Amino acid sequence: MHHPRSYLFVPGHRPDRFAKAASSGAHRIILDLEDAVAPDEKHAARQHVAQWFGQGGAGIVRINGVDTSWWEEDLAALAGFAGVQFMLPKADARSLARAARILPDRPLIGLVESVEGLVDIHAVASSPGVSRLAFGNLDFGADARIPGTGAVLDPARFQIVIASRHAGLPPPIDGVTVSLQDDAALAADIARVRDLGFMAKLCIHPRQVEHVNAGFAPSMEDVDWARRIVRAVEESAGAVVQVDGKMVDKPVLERARSILAEWGAEASRQAEHG
Repeated sequence: MHHPRSYLFVPGHRPDRFAKAASSGAHRIILDLEDAVAPDEKHAARQHVAQWFGQGGAGIVRINGVDTSWWEEDLAALAGFAGVQFMLPKADARSLARAARILPDRPLIGLVESVEGLVDIHAVASSPGVSRLAFGNLDFGADARIPGTGAVLDPARFQIVIASRHAGLPPPIDGVTVSLQDDAALAADIARVRDLGFMAKLCIHPRQVEHVNAGFAPSMEDVDWARRIVRAVEESAGAVVQVDGKMVDKPVLERARSILAEWGAEASRQAEHG
């Protein structure tokens, strides 16, 4: 199955940017009612987002947190639109359970960005309605009193990957890279978290989208390797196989097949979008 790789935030009070974000190449857009929107703009932002969905727009909405006065108003305004997926900030077991009661049968993205959310991570991942986890590295770093937001938080990232796998969720979505002009920093972040098991990333600017899409796509080297593994196994008729001097066992074969499946999905996606 092919999962979205790029999730682009767009502020809910900037309806002039919604269509531009939707045509940026991002696999999903996140219309933000939370951090990007000042308190006195919340009402207008909610109306703009509802109008977007009312006119047939698609996307995810990051609603305000359970502990705010805006949470219920966000849900009341948007729960009626069938195509809306919700991202829940500062997700923990308690807030997700409450959201699932109000939004039965709706896919929820749990944004893990608090110490409580990480300590609760297995309950968070297995909460009803949760379709994928994302890491809110900036808020998590602040809550954990850890000054950095990059590699220093990789132990938290690792836990999110393991909890996602254990709960049968898709690989999780990494948090933001704040350097907007530094393509090398973005590429390094993508390569590092990809090795940790992330397969998607939150974007805060349209120019990051292309790099994220490419960075999580299978490389030609990956595809060539996977094809050689699968071919060698097929030709071996059950005998022990070596490729490049390394034994091919079941996990290696499964990884090769998943790369080829991802590659096939990517090729059909590109054909679809011409």
